[in-house]
Amino acid sequence: MALENSVFPSRPDSLSLPVEGKGKGEEVQVATEAAASTGVFNLSEELGHVVTTETALSPPATVNRSFQSKLAEREATANQHRKKIQWPEKERGRFGWPRARRKRQRYVEKNGRCNVQHGNMRETYRYLTDIFTTLVDLNWRCSLFVFVMAYAVTWLFFGAIWYLIAYCRGDLDHLGDETWTPCVNNVNGFISAFLFSIETETTIGYGYRVITDQCPVGTMLLLLQAILGSMVNAFMVGCMFVKISQPNKRAETLVFSKHAVISLRDDKLCLMFRVGDLRSSHIVGANMRAKLIKSKQTQEGEFIPLDQTDISVGFETGDDRLFLVSPLVISHEIDAHSPFWDMSHAQLEKEDFEIVVILEGMVEATGKE
Repeated sequence: MALENSVFPSRPDSLSLPVEGKGKGEEVQVATEAAASTGVFNLSEELGHVVTTETALSPPATVNRSFQSKLAEREATANQHRKKIQWPEKERGRFGWPRARRKRQRYVEKNGRCNVQHGNMRETYRYLTDIFTTLVDLNWRCSLFVFVMAYAVTWLFFGAIWYLIAYCRGDLDHLGDETWTPCVNNVNGFISAFLFSIETETTIGYGYRVITDQCPVGTMLLLLQAILGSMVNAFMVGCMFVKISQPNKRAETLVFSKHAVISLRDDKLCLMFRVGDLRSSHIVGANMRAKLIKSKQTQEGEFIPLDQTDISVGFETGDDRLFLVSPLVISHEIDAHSPFWDMSHAQLEKEDFEIVVILEGMVEATGKE
């Protein structure tokens, strides 16, 4: 398998120089490094393998040496080459401190937020067709602003209508006239009309400002405000309840292992990570899925950015359905059907991909998924 064959020891036990085969009965001539060689060896500390590049040079000279002397000379040459390598220095800041390594931008953050921004959207009116979901998806600052403005606007709107009715009927001109029957008692300005609007919509009813039976327009407006006020209450309270009961914060107590490892398990190479729940209230019907996010190019030359490939975590055997009472180790077998089958150890370090793990279930305390 490609991934298994890519693991090399830190230093090879023995190396053999290229040889030239002679005719029958002739001894093999070994090339010395002082003379010209047919191969140049470069030892890498990170990968621990040998890279050979062929060069066409003059015929080697023959020297008879023991195997131990050849091995000792080869190790000495490798150590000298290792010392000559100058590793690039870390980039330093203004005060000479090494700069921190730039954090790679993730497709999905650790808290589950997708790091995707939509741009060049022309059909923004579609958000208004589902205004309830749009309000729920808003952040808390905008949600509280919409919540306050929804009530304030309706109170001001109906308060202005009550004031307009009193003004048109002439109630404001007969404030001290006891023989005059106003539409609403004790409404002597816009502030009092605004307070009456709040009492009507919130069903407070202090009893000081009361509508009379001599105003049919006021009766119709009272019915309309009561109905619209109930609708505003149901809509806004529903939005806030759904937003509060969202299971986003429940995910904060689901802990995943910081690193995933590749190791043998039951004599099979597996990609493994651990997940656990910190709360005593369990997740009912927990189901685990995993996706590999990686750009790829098809055989026709088409480039597909952020292509999603399923990673099997036990769907065939039912191991993806979890009873998450204690921490569990999730395993993905790297076989011929795995997207990691053709990746070597060096490719895993260089490839740019991301593994997204999705845990679905129902919260036992709230019944939310």
